[in-house]
Amino acid sequence: MANASKAHIVIVGAGLGGLSAALRLAARGYSVEIVEKNARPGGKLNIVEKDGFRFDAGPTFFSMSYELRELFADAGIDMPVRLDPLDPLYRVHIRGRERPITMWRDPEKLAAEFPEEPDFARKLERYLDKAASVFEDTIDRIVKRNFDSLAEYFLAMASVPPKHLPLLVRSMWGQARRHFETETAASIMTLISFFLGSTPFTTPGVYTLLNHVEFRHDGYWRVEGGMYRLVEALVEELRRRGVEIALGREVVALERVNGRAVAAIDDKGERRRADAVLVNADAAGFRGEILGRKKYAPEKLDKMTWTMGAFSIYLGVEGKLDELLAHNYFLGDDFRDYAETIFTRSDAPENPYYYVNVPSRIAEGYAPPGTTALMILAPVAHLKYKPDWSDRGRFADRIVADLDRRMNLDLKNRILSRTIFDPEDWRRAFRLHRGSSLGLAHEMRRVGAFRPPNRDEEVSNVFYVGGSTAPGAGLPMVVISSKLAVERVEEWYASVS
Repeated sequence: MANASKAHIVIVGAGLGGLSAALRLAARGYSVEIVEKNARPGGKLNIVEKDGFRFDAGPTFFSMSYELRELFADAGIDMPVRLDPLDPLYRVHIRGRERPITMWRDPEKLAAEFPEEPDFARKLERYLDKAASVFEDTIDRIVKRNFDSLAEYFLAMASVPPKHLPLLVRSMWGQARRHFETETAASIMTLISFFLGSTPFTTPGVYTLLNHVEFRHDGYWRVEGGMYRLVEALVEELRRRGVEIALGREVVALERVNGRAVAAIDDKGERRRADAVLVNADAAGFRGEILGRKKYAPEKLDKMTWTMGAFSIYLGVEGKLDELLAHNYFLGDDFRDYAETIFTRSDAPENPYYYVNVPSRIAEGYAPPGTTALMILAPVAHLKYKPDWSDRGRFADRIVADLDRRMNLDLKNRILSRTIFDPEDWRRAFRLHRGSSLGLAHEMRRVGAFRPPNRDEEVSNVFYVGGSTAPGAGLPMVVISSKLAVERVEEWYASVS
């Protein structure tokens, strides 16, 4: 290869990780082609459109907005979308509690929401001071870098101040309970663990750093015009730079010669020549299904710990729902018992916990005049534990009825449109192992260098990007993963040119 402009990179998957990496690569002079199995780019950062309604299919807000700004700055362009901060962040409704709890960034406003927690403001300050310290001591040392070996990873971990070591074995719940007396305060402060597809009882305490991110560091943000506007902006810029995106084509094999991938073969039999391949699909599943690795065979994957399944309901309803904020959580009164059993249940829970997003409260274009768009997400067991979702309609009815009772909305008689995605739908759409929404769980043995690496172990020019590889799941982590993956590609190219 004479120069980078002649190196052709095939990216498998047009999720946020693939699109972000494509932009970085194109800006560096690589020729880039993206192959996406679905009819629309974006991966889980997508939209559902039906009956005149529009919904964010996946993420509805995000943190660490500066990672998005860095992405576009890295490509030498101005931020193409407008970002709006959330405040309040969200509202939490607890069954049996008379008034909901509104989560503000302002500590004084937030303290007023917890009258039953003595000296809440001081406790929160100490809790967030510790979370900030963890963030500052790990984000650059551990999160935002590549590791070439376990030894290098352990050396980096050894450089983290030893005062944080207890958080490697203590859970998020354990850390919160050291600071807050009431289970209500601890429950709400650790809700963020569900963003990682897990629970506060199994998520390591180091992830309390995310509380620092949400309440102090950068907060939560939304994209003006809807989250999918970010995907549209990326696609527009990529096409302007000559990046081809083949939709409705699924890569089913890699042609290999002497330990190198030389082409990607899609389900229509088309062969796409590649100097290197960057995979924006589940990093463990791709190794098993496409590369045939025994280590990642289904029976091996089943022995690993995976994140939750997702049960989503997209409703278009008549009238306005002023009783709800844009972002709402509905919890029961049995937080510990529910969290400890929900991800291994073989049945749909009778009293589900769920998140409700009302995008039409804060943005136009989601619902026709005089109506409301409503997305409901309930964390459930993935398909290993509950493989049969023939009861999906009854479960959706149960969730809607619960929301009706708690908010007095009369939703049942106002529904104009309803769409349901269960874990099998998510599995089929994105080839997720057992329908696990965020891939491998973020336990200590599956983070950092223990996650499926972003550089293939056997094929020298195959790399990985997205939430299933380093550094982990979540919109900002995926954007960071694109930077780390491109570093890998650059290292490879330097070694062969």
